[in-house]
Amino acid sequence: MQYRKRGFTEVISPNVFNKELWETSGHWQNYQENMFSFSCDNTQYALKPMNCPGHCLMYKCNHRSYRDLPLRFAEFGVLHRNELHGALTGLTRVRRFQQDDAHIFCRPDQINTEMSNALAFLKDVYGVFGYEFRLELSTRPENKFLGTVEMWNVAEKSLEDALNLFCGPQGWKLNPGDGAFYGPKIDIHIMDAMQRSHQCATIQLDFNLPINFDLEFDTEEEGKKERPVIIHRAVFGSLERFIAILIEHTGGKWPFWLSPRPIMICTINKSLEGYAEKVKQALFDAGFDAEIDIMDSTIAKKVRKYQLAQYNYILVIGKEEEESNTVNVRIRDQKGERGAIGINQLIEEMKELVRQYK
Repeated sequence: MQYRKRGFTEVISPNVFNKELWETSGHWQNYQENMFSFSCDNTQYALKPMNCPGHCLMYKCNHRSYRDLPLRFAEFGVLHRNELHGALTGLTRVRRFQQDDAHIFCRPDQINTEMSNALAFLKDVYGVFGYEFRLELSTRPENKFLGTVEMWNVAEKSLEDALNLFCGPQGWKLNPGDGAFYGPKIDIHIMDAMQRSHQCATIQLDFNLPINFDLEFDTEEEGKKERPVIIHRAVFGSLERFIAILIEHTGGKWPFWLSPRPIMICTINKSLEGYAEKVKQALFDAGFDAEIDIMDSTIAKKVRKYQLAQYNYILVIGKEEEESNTVNVRIRDQKGERGAIGINQLIEEMKELVRQYK
């Protein structure tokens, strides 16, 4: 929904490309040690560590006019990077991960607007989760980089202007020499519950790949062509890393609207399974997932078990609840029971929680 609202087209690109593509993009010369490569039919291939070369091919498959830009491609793609064994850390750094990648092909005069839109998108998403973040401008590496120093200076100045407009000169810091080999970038760092810093989102400005792939668009002046600029953008970054940080951030107590364990229905005995299924179906029809426990055990033990498992709602069902079409409610972060409540009333309460993102 957010992609559609913000003008993105969702695409899917292959997981494997041949060596020729990676040579064109510059990855083979500058990033090969971080790629998984293999031979097949006397041809060298590599699993994609990034989506940008594939998206460049998509841009180039059609004739483009200045009226077509900005062109925004988004892909929740699987990426593979050959990280050093010692750098692997749980979910926060893995060799196969999912990334909410996007590439915006725009005219040079659209850079400031697109950068501002990307930063605003990031702020909206992180605000949903209650994250505070800090911003860094990572500049040209000393050795491995594409393009000219003059081109890098222009790109870095564009990112600096965007940051100053977004948060002022005091709202970000410089991270010299840590840019990608094809362009400078804005890195977004968030803190987990143990106050460890993690780089998640990134926004990168790239003048080089359009040159490498000979990307063009027709200008207003007849017969004249120009090159687009590429903005590489990820909001979550690695979804695995983001989820790991979110687990730490919530201490395992997920908010109801996001919880993998939102509702457990516990019956006094097995004879109430039919009513439990009816309650589960009513919740499912309203858009909520629920599980049922009909096993022979005391309600006190069941409630304790599912409180420790961090279920947001524990619904207890006995004969009285079946007859009155109600459930007896326990909430994870509240002591004691709330008592009986009608199913429709409970569903409205849950819908309100989702609306409020609590």
